[in-house]
Amino acid sequence: MNYYAYEMAHAFMSPVRFGVQALRHTLGWPLNPMAYTAAGKNMIAACEVFENITRRYGKPEFGIDSISLAGLKVPVQEEVVLTKPFCNLIHFARDEAKIGKRHDPKVLIVAPMSGHYATLLRGTVEAMLPEHDVYVTDWADARDVPIAAGRFDFDDFVDYLVDFIRFIGTNTHVMAVCQPAVPALVATALMAARGDDTQPASLVLMGGPIDTRRNPTKVNDLAAEKSIAWFEQNVISTVPFPHPGFMRPVYPGFMQLTGFMTMNLERHMNAHVELFNNLVKGDCDSVKQHQTFYEEYLSVMDLTAEFYLQTVQVVFQDHLLPNKKLIHRNELVDCSKITNTALMTVEGERDDICGLGQTEAAHDLCTSIPSDEKVHYVQSGVGHYGVFNGTRWRTEIQPRIREFIRSINYKRLTGGEGTRIPRPYRAFSDTPDIAPDWRKTSSSLESANGKHPTSVPGE
Repeated sequence: MNYYAYEMAHAFMSPVRFGVQALRHTLGWPLNPMAYTAAGKNMIAACEVFENITRRYGKPEFGIDSISLAGLKVPVQEEVVLTKPFCNLIHFARDEAKIGKRHDPKVLIVAPMSGHYATLLRGTVEAMLPEHDVYVTDWADARDVPIAAGRFDFDDFVDYLVDFIRFIGTNTHVMAVCQPAVPALVATALMAARGDDTQPASLVLMGGPIDTRRNPTKVNDLAAEKSIAWFEQNVISTVPFPHPGFMRPVYPGFMQLTGFMTMNLERHMNAHVELFNNLVKGDCDSVKQHQTFYEEYLSVMDLTAEFYLQTVQVVFQDHLLPNKKLIHRNELVDCSKITNTALMTVEGERDDICGLGQTEAAHDLCTSIPSDEKVHYVQSGVGHYGVFNGTRWRTEIQPRIREFIRSINYKRLTGGEGTRIPRPYRAFSDTPDIAPDWRKTSSSLESANGKHPTSVPGE
């Protein structure tokens, strides 16, 4: 019923929004003297804020049509190279006529399937494109997938990743951002146990919930304290008509968004108050920055009910992977089988979604990976979003990932056991990066119980 009420509210607000748009255009007409008065500017700003809050946000575009490489502007073509019912594999092809044939490392960026579209990683893709051959998982909105296409759960997610890695081929590097860190690690472990020739050359896990018992956050606590029956009764709805996925049980994207918004409600309210003030002042740069962030943040997608419920149970409640009890289609997932895939984990100091230590737990599971092929890095001063987007991502995190991938790529291509590659951070600092200890009950990071300072939009 929540979904139907949501659709009814949108239908009810449509004529209201139309009236507000008409008022805004009338007041903003250049020949209208009211547009130049204080009252007129305030009314125009109020109309625009109202429109931004109440309108439905569709799926954004990546919009990456070119990159700068060695001083050249290189055209980029976004192409779908593999299609599945619940996901498209997108390849960002750089124009070889402009830059020639490059042999850059192949990187599969696994976007989170947690309510937002893959375009949330636009900044991630833009930073990786100049020096990597980039593929991205573009997950489908469950309300747009007909029920005849069947189910999609956690096990299917893992199978999709295995298929994508095999499609891209040998010596593929995998980057999993947030939620898919768990299925990406599972897929890698399964491929290693099977002796698959195409198992990833390296695996980069960024802000992922490998073991949510470490430094739990509010999100972790909520998922752990409620039963699966409670989630099924309170957050699962069926897709209403006339969407293509009519009658499919889903976890609606708007409910996920509501949860994230209420976690930092005051911050979001202040952001919209600032938007109003900037509209009145005519501060176009600040208005554009706000709209760019919220255009992406407020664009949400539905998840299939079975995927959401299984993820909650497997990852947040039963902790099957860190407990070494996870079974994938009658096959025990054993991360110690991973020997030929290097591992890097990245965490944000102020991450209030995935606490410090949760992603680092992957190293404790992957006991057979050589020590010189395991790297853990904590970025100071950033929250969850800042791990894969923003200034710190571009200037501090991405260069380390680039160095890590290229070091492993070089090692795989030139000698294997006889070639020893130093840890990538040695290229940036004379001393190792020191990761804050999440186990401490009191520190400058307020690491106990997930009490990290909250991050700001775009951080």
